[in-house]
Amino acid sequence: MSSSSTKSGDEEQTIANDLVVTKYNMAGEIVNKTLKLVIEKCVEGAKIHEICLFGDKLIEDETSKVFKKNKEIKKGIAFPTCISVNNCVCHFSPLVSDHEILLKSGDLVKIDLGAHVDGYIGVIAHTIVVNHISNNKKVDGRIADVILAAHYCAEACHRLIKNGNNNSQVTEAMQKICESFKCKPIEGILMHQLKQHQIEGDKSIIQNPSDTQKQEHEKSEFKTYEVYGVDCLISTGDGKGKEMDARTTVYKKTDEIYNLKLKASRALYSEVDKKFGLMPFTLRGCEDEKKARMGLLECVNHKLMIPFPVLWEKEGEYVAHFKYTLLIMPNNNVRITSGPFILDNFESKFKIEDDSINALLKSSTKRVIKKKKKKIDIVELMKAAPLTINGEAS
Repeated sequence: MSSSSTKSGDEEQTIANDLVVTKYNMAGEIVNKTLKLVIEKCVEGAKIHEICLFGDKLIEDETSKVFKKNKEIKKGIAFPTCISVNNCVCHFSPLVSDHEILLKSGDLVKIDLGAHVDGYIGVIAHTIVVNHISNNKKVDGRIADVILAAHYCAEACHRLIKNGNNNSQVTEAMQKICESFKCKPIEGILMHQLKQHQIEGDKSIIQNPSDTQKQEHEKSEFKTYEVYGVDCLISTGDGKGKEMDARTTVYKKTDEIYNLKLKASRALYSEVDKKFGLMPFTLRGCEDEKKARMGLLECVNHKLMIPFPVLWEKEGEYVAHFKYTLLIMPNNNVRITSGPFILDNFESKFKIEDDSINALLKSSTKRVIKKKKKKIDIVELMKAAPLTINGEAS
C-alpha cells in the first residue's frame, strides 16, 4: 500500500485528464463506503482503537481491488482512521497498547480518514452523535449548534471554492457562519489543495488565522482543475486547540534528507517509505509497533517525519468536523466524498441572519451544462437570407 512522489520532470497530471478524475472517484467511493461502515461501528460500548483498526483494514482491502493487474500503481491509506470524541479536536488514533477508551451514548464523534489510488486522494471527515438516530431523538443544545455551524461552513465552501474566487472569501464566510451559532473555527487549521501524492499542496485556506497568520498566510486564487480537501473544524469554545497527554500516533514522511544513525530509525524510515510514501500513516500500521516507536524520535528530530499531534479544546466544550474532497471542474464543483446528514435531526435556537450568507447557501451546486452553439452552414444561411446589394437581392 505504498505511494511515491511524482518523478522530477514528469508533467503534472490534473483533473483535466479523464483518467485522473476516474482515480479520484475510485478513492472517493472507497472512503464513502468506509465511512458508512465505520459509522455503524460507532455505538455505545465500542472500543475506539478497534474502530480505527477496522477503518484502516477496510481501506486497505478496498484499494487492493482496483488496478490489480498494474503493479506499478500504488494505492492505500491516505489518512489513517481517527476517532476524536467531544472536546478532542482531531488526530486521535490510539494504538492497541494504549489505554482502552469506549464510546458512550450521547458522545459527539468525529470520524476522519482517507484513501488514495495512484496518489490521487479522497479524504473525508464526518460528525455523529452516538445513539441519537437509533433513539429517534433530535440533537439540540451546544452539540447541535456546533454541528450546524460546521455543516453550513462546509456547504459555503462548496459554493465559494471555485474558479476566480480567493481563499480569504472562504475564511470570511466561515467566520460569519460561526458567529451566528456562537461558535469558533479552530485556530490555525488549514485546508489544503490536493495533488498527486500530496495531501498538503501549494495552496491553502486558513479558517481562523491568528494575528501573525493574517500577515503571513498567502492569498491565493482558485483555478479550474484544482482539487481541495475542504476541512471544517468548529468549536463551541475559544477555538484554540492544545496538546495534552494523548500520545501522537499519526505522522508523515517528508522530503528532507539526513543519514540516520540508529538501526531502528533506518528500519522505520525504510518501512514507511515503502508502505506509505508521503501519505500520513499511523504507528499502528507498522509491522512492529514497539520497534517503530524506538526509531521515531531520530526521524522526527531531523524532520524526516512530522507529527500530527492530538489536539484538545477545553473540557466541557464540543468540536464538530466535516471534510470532503472537492474537484473544481469547468462547469461546476464536484464533491466526491460525503457522509449522511439530515438537517432536521438538529435543532438550534440560533440561525444565520446575514443575508449574503443565506443567499450563498441557497444557491445551487448543480452542474451547469452549457449548450453547444450550432455550427452555421453558410449555404443554408444565404438561401434563408439572400445577400442584398443596393437594395436588390443577388
